[in-house]
Amino acid sequence: MTDRELKTLKDNLWHAADVLRSGAHLAANKYGQPILGLIFLRYADILFKQHKDEIEAEYTKRLGTRMEKTRKEIAVEKCGFFLPECAYYDYLNNAPDTAEKADLVKKAMEAIERENPKMDGVLPKEVYAQLVPEEEPELLSNIVRIFKDIPENCTVDIFGEIYEYFLGNFALAEGKDGGTFYTPATVVRYMVEVLDPQPGDKKFLDPACGSGGMFVQAARYMHAHNANEAEQMKFRCYGVEKEPDTVKLAKMNLLLNNVRGDITEANSFYSDPYNAFGAFDYVMANPPFNVDEVSFDRVSGDARFNTYGVPRNSTKSAKKASDKKETVPNANYLWIGYFATALNEHGKAALVMANSASDAGKSEYEIRKKIIEEGIISQMVTLPSNMFSSVTLPATLWFFDKHKLQTEKKDEILFIDARNTFTQVDRAHRKFSDEQIKNLGIITRLYQGDTEAYAALLVEYREALAAAPEAAEDKETKTKAYWQAQIDWLTERFPDGEYRDVIGLCKAAKLDGEDGIIDQDYSLNAGRYVGVVIEDDGMTEAQFKETMLGLNAEFESLNDEAKKLEAEIAENLKRLFMK
Repeated sequence: MTDRELKTLKDNLWHAADVLRSGAHLAANKYGQPILGLIFLRYADILFKQHKDEIEAEYTKRLGTRMEKTRKEIAVEKCGFFLPECAYYDYLNNAPDTAEKADLVKKAMEAIERENPKMDGVLPKEVYAQLVPEEEPELLSNIVRIFKDIPENCTVDIFGEIYEYFLGNFALAEGKDGGTFYTPATVVRYMVEVLDPQPGDKKFLDPACGSGGMFVQAARYMHAHNANEAEQMKFRCYGVEKEPDTVKLAKMNLLLNNVRGDITEANSFYSDPYNAFGAFDYVMANPPFNVDEVSFDRVSGDARFNTYGVPRNSTKSAKKASDKKETVPNANYLWIGYFATALNEHGKAALVMANSASDAGKSEYEIRKKIIEEGIISQMVTLPSNMFSSVTLPATLWFFDKHKLQTEKKDEILFIDARNTFTQVDRAHRKFSDEQIKNLGIITRLYQGDTEAYAALLVEYREALAAAPEAAEDKETKTKAYWQAQIDWLTERFPDGEYRDVIGLCKAAKLDGEDGIIDQDYSLNAGRYVGVVIEDDGMTEAQFKETMLGLNAEFESLNDEAKKLEAEIAENLKRLFMK
């Protein structure tokens, strides 16, 4: 399936959500459960069909021997689960278009959970009764029929992409609430690109895992980089999520993407289900920002949080609140400390954090100072604004690397200002394109001395340039001009194929020295270090003065016009309501 065909398929399938909105007796923030459940059901059906002949052959071969196994046992070995006949998608699709279909879907979900204990409690069941309203009992049938359009030869990767696409669209539709379970895929892909997770007997923690996108993108990264399948199978993910419905989304996401791991329903501040301290090779998360109701007593004795220090209110504030139980004023640095302490001696971490944490003062300043001086922060990246459905202002990515302590870069941090690197999706949302992810990622590779990765990326772009058309009628096709722009972006900034500081983009800042990190009062704000590009507009001083005076005159004219319109509106309203 080509990228364009997959995009068309995803857009057509999204129509199912529109069908739901128009007829279902369902709250706006509940559309995701039944839709994602049906995607999972269709995935299970197709995958089981693809293995069915193989399962039957193995069953017949073993029948009557000492090695005899049930069809269910063989199915679990071949495709990871057993699908009972009552859950076959054709059986459900062909059932009458009545309210009975909701009961059939519910029974199918229950049977899958019963036959596959690892899925117990994961699949939505009761919600389908709300998709057969009295005035439109065929609604559920219409939605089921839409997902029948997913081709029978779809791979696990295709299903994973469809699931992620729907998660992203639901997050956009729900706005701020959607951001609690979904981090935009292109942000996660960039984080993974920098983190560069390697397969093998490794452990990966996300203590605020939402719907599991960090795990999925890490697995896809390893698969794309030709990792040995046996080594990938050893890689295990461990997630913590406190919202029960989101736990189910995450478990389905992992199953759909063939990612091995566990998701535990818990609050990471008060529960440590995986004994995280010093235990993980990789940690990634987009935790909730600026949480202010965490009990100080319950975290102050925990090494995950107190190793670098627990944020506290000032003495004056504490006295005013002496009659209440003390809470942590802002939990941002609880998360930051948790990430740092969860790493083993070679561990690496990436987290999304509010911009304000980069310069936070008081007790948070002291915590930041300790972490900086220890030398485990490897990179800081300021993101563009409007990358998240829940946050309009730019966020910052923090990267930790315990191995850095053993290198000559121990007292140095790479700062990247990516605020001007983005692709506009619509008026309110932005993302990274594939090439923007690669271009930003290559800065890290060059900084690490990997000049071969830079050369390989240039070869990739030049080959794409040679194969591209001069122009294209649709926006999806990348032309020669597009690929030449990618080549120019790299060669203008890194002409020698080696890392260098680029004003307005990146800076490797030392701890000591003039304008170093200590000199900047331990700020981790990339803008303080990379500087700003001052564009030469080619105007003389007189021309600049004339231009500014002209703009000012235009501004005053627009102000006068606005005042007149305001007066007219007020007069019209007065006449309207005085009749």
